[in-house]
Amino acid sequence: MLPAAAAFHYLWEISTGQVPYGSTVRTFGRLSSYDLEQSMATMTTQYAAVQHTLRISTKFVEPFLAKFGSHYIALGELEEDGSLPLLCARVITCIDGADLSLLQQGVEEQRKYFLTRETT
Repeated sequence: MLPAAAAFHYLWEISTGQVPYGSTVRTFGRLSSYDLEQSMATMTTQYAAVQHTLRISTKFVEPFLAKFGSHYIALGELEEDGSLPLLCARVITCIDGADLSLLQQGVEEQRKYFLTRETT
């Protein structure tokens, strides 16, 4: 059986617990750390003057070329690790050079479209 289609969620929505565990998500942020031996990475983003972080298990996408400080999109399933969210990534892609404000605008437009489609 194929995994569920991933919905776009901002990293701050995931890190604050607004997205339920078990969800398939797409998110983006800046790669701040990567441990090859543990197959763990950390993505960060700043929103409303708060630094938000998300730990990512990279065991299914090894090896990948980690460029610290670069922006990445990650797609995978959200799991609980202790009391913190952990994204088990199926895909990680570097998006350096992408217009992040345009990406956020696209996410908002997609959300509006899905909302109108559900209500009709």
